[in-house]
Amino acid sequence: MQRRNMILGALAVLGLGGWAISGNKSVNSTAIGVLPGPANAQSTSADVDTSLITDMVQGDPDATVTVIEYASFTCPHCAAFHEGPYKQLKADYIDTGKIKFIYREVYFDRPGLWASMVARCGGQDKFFGIAELIYKGQSTWARAGEPAAIVDELRKIGRLAGLDNDTLESCLQDATQAQTLVAWYQENGERDEITSTPSFLINGTKHSNMAYADMKALIDAELGS
Repeated sequence: MQRRNMILGALAVLGLGGWAISGNKSVNSTAIGVLPGPANAQSTSADVDTSLITDMVQGDPDATVTVIEYASFTCPHCAAFHEGPYKQLKADYIDTGKIKFIYREVYFDRPGLWASMVARCGGQDKFFGIAELIYKGQSTWARAGEPAAIVDELRKIGRLAGLDNDTLESCLQDATQAQTLVAWYQENGERDEITSTPSFLINGTKHSNMAYADMKALIDAELGS
């Protein structure tokens, strides 16, 4: 019951209750109708099966050190991490196969959820490339104004990454996926006690945002180097 209440609470906070685009005369209502699936999803008291949500993984899946990042696409500190330290982490540890890196989304707001659905629309192969574009353009799409404008900017990023319009719309209108992602985030956040972003688990030990030198020292200690 506690888990269901957390899920319903998250759905309420994110506004997943049939919030339609109305009264915005600049929106092509025929083309977009209502906001994409996340905002049009309906909350339910039933348990949500999150088993089909996959972790987005880079590096060696069998590495002895696992680094998990919890981040929100609307978090400026997360964007700063991906602009700098993440690139160093990728060069030093991910691409060299020294660690297994897992990225898990945190949803503090509806735009962050929509961004996640666009990033996941390309599957595992395209996820990190799309995520990079989303973070790079965060100051533009996240500040676009009305929800419809934010979604349009995210569509542009998806198309830039090679996703066609039909694929994007299918992903954005998937209300079931939206609810499942929220439930998945709640499970992860509750289990790992995530209260801020970015947060990191290095072989199961949680750390808040830090300088890359500090993260490197922690990883090296786990590697025994």
